[in-house]
Amino acid sequence: SAAYLEMPSFPKERFLEAVDAVVAANRDYVPPYGSDASLYLRPFLFASGEVIGVKPADAYQFRLFATPVGPYFKDGAKPVRLCVSAFDRAAPHGTGHIKAGLNYAMSLHAYMAAHAAGYDENMFLDAATRTYVEETGGANFLFVTKNGTVVTPKSGSILPSITRRSLVYIAEHILGMKVEERPVAFAELSEFAECGLCGTAAVISPVGSVTHGTKVISFPSGMEHMGPVLQKLYDTLRGIQLGTVEAPEGWIRRIC
Repeated sequence: SAAYLEMPSFPKERFLEAVDAVVAANRDYVPPYGSDASLYLRPFLFASGEVIGVKPADAYQFRLFATPVGPYFKDGAKPVRLCVSAFDRAAPHGTGHIKAGLNYAMSLHAYMAAHAAGYDENMFLDAATRTYVEETGGANFLFVTKNGTVVTPKSGSILPSITRRSLVYIAEHILGMKVEERPVAFAELSEFAECGLCGTAAVISPVGSVTHGTKVISFPSGMEHMGPVLQKLYDTLRGIQLGTVEAPEGWIRRIC
């Protein structure tokens, strides 16, 4: 992401040192084990050089802040209702695939419009044809076919979520599921048994329905609770995070 924005990439070892230092300094704010709360870390880079023109700056600053956050699902995972947005999230060959503030800024008006219409979030379609599923303003999609195959949309303008990558690995290499990463046409949605949104905070949020104009597509396994396949993926990743499921090599960093 930094390279695409012509910013210097922050060295991996210095990043890990920052994580160790920030967590150690905030150890009193780490929520108790078993509370489903966590210490959320947010790294960011910003230009600090004296440049007003449209060009890369000559100085940048790296920051990492921590904040305790409560459990995402206080009363269980409730299915969310989505609507197909009239707005586009990202253009082909644009910046949709990088982690940049501008990607979130452009989704705010669309998000508020969805809320005003009574929905929880937007489903953005591809900007070129408006026929393929991309993502929401802050989460990737996971679909499950009626025969249990996990399907995730593929597009050059989708942010490559680490949570999605982890869930896909778990599905394929730990749970032995079939996984497909491919373009997903909106016309396919009615054929899926389950639909979920994946991201850092919630891990997986079940989707109950998607509305496009007067058409409402409901997912049979997500109207009342999370579907069985998504639930298994959720439980496995949460188990890895909590230490009750053995983690793949390199997934856990111990901070003393």
